[in-house]
Amino acid sequence: MKKVLLAGAIALFGLSNAQIAKGTTYVSGTLSYSSTENNNTDNKVNELKLVPTVGYFVGTNLAVGVGVGYTNSSDKTETAAGYDKFTKSAFVVEPFVRKYWTLGEKLYIFGQLSVPMEFGNDKNEVSTAAATVSTKDKFNSFGVSIKPGLDYFLNKNWTIEATIGDFGYSNFKYKEAKSVDNYRFGLDLASVGIGVKYVFAK
Repeated sequence: MKKVLLAGAIALFGLSNAQIAKGTTYVSGTLSYSSTENNNTDNKVNELKLVPTVGYFVGTNLAVGVGVGYTNSSDKTETAAGYDKFTKSAFVVEPFVRKYWTLGEKLYIFGQLSVPMEFGNDKNEVSTAAATVSTKDKFNSFGVSIKPGLDYFLNKNWTIEATIGDFGYSNFKYKEAKSVDNYRFGLDLASVGIGVKYVFAK
């Protein structure tokens, strides 16, 4: 009778006994670049983010890992006298732990807990015919983030994953200023992230 009930539960919820083995390693990450130019306002915005990620399964369906990388953004506006330019760059570190639950032979749902941190500086530059004046402020930020998601194995080495929403807390602080707290509670299409990763299958 118990076996019949278990079989019924598997059929109803789409569960499977497929597992991701302990010792499995994967690589993933974020690589993005964008450049936007507005000729009406003589404004140009560039954004770059490069954060490779490595994960290692310390147990069945349980992985730990870290992302390490760099972000940079610039916002420049031409003026009659010269230009105004704001630049932000940071070193990024994000350790995480991720737990998988099996939905099918190739489909998994996961929950990820991470601690994103950034260490960088902002630079504001104003240039005129007379002189160029710049100021720089150092900052750091840290937070706690929880992201649910889905992971689908295309084959034994490649997967497509999607994170849906972002729940968490972050603290941002300039060196000579008070810190700013931010709380996030998002579960909508605007906060969906799509990515791929390579798995070193055992």
